[in-house]
Amino acid sequence: MDLTLDPASTALVVIDLQKGILGMPAAPHTGPDVVARAARLAAAIRAKQGLVVLVHVVRSVDGMDTLHPATDAPPMAGPRAIPPDFADIVPELAPLADVVIAKRQWGAFYGTELDLQLRRRGIRTIVLCGIATPYGVESTARDAYERGYEQLFVEDAMAARTAEDHEHVVRAIFPRLGKVRSTEDVLAALA
Repeated sequence: MDLTLDPASTALVVIDLQKGILGMPAAPHTGPDVVARAARLAAAIRAKQGLVVLVHVVRSVDGMDTLHPATDAPPMAGPRAIPPDFADIVPELAPLADVVIAKRQWGAFYGTELDLQLRRRGIRTIVLCGIATPYGVESTARDAYERGYEQLFVEDAMAARTAEDHEHVVRAIFPRLGKVRSTEDVLAALA
């Protein structure tokens, strides 16, 4: 399980650790545990001059920026009325941001300047964490893979609505896109 990271070309990309998302169920790791681990990772990467990118989903009040395709499964339930603080990044992470990306879909690359911000800073490796593993994190991971980034997935710094959803992605998808490690593994590689 050797792991080496060059902080100068590494970015921690944190997906959707915001007030409106953290109010939803999370498994197998709780929302507060995911936030605490992400904050530890962010502090460690910043201490080594790595980049910290916080991504949050922003929704319009009228809902017109949300996709509404015909599907077999009902859409994920979210708040009917978007609270004013829905998109607010949690206070444990907000002060650690070097770059903040607002997205409107699951993935952090689609329709945003994430790729531009990473490439301009010479980033080659993305360390991914956040909520939800099979939606925002996985969509971002697939897009990063297609753009040629090396990826490191921090399993215990992400969660889904169910443990089964999380485990499926961590075991079947992420190992084909990069490396899966724990928070402690990443912190040791940065030490």
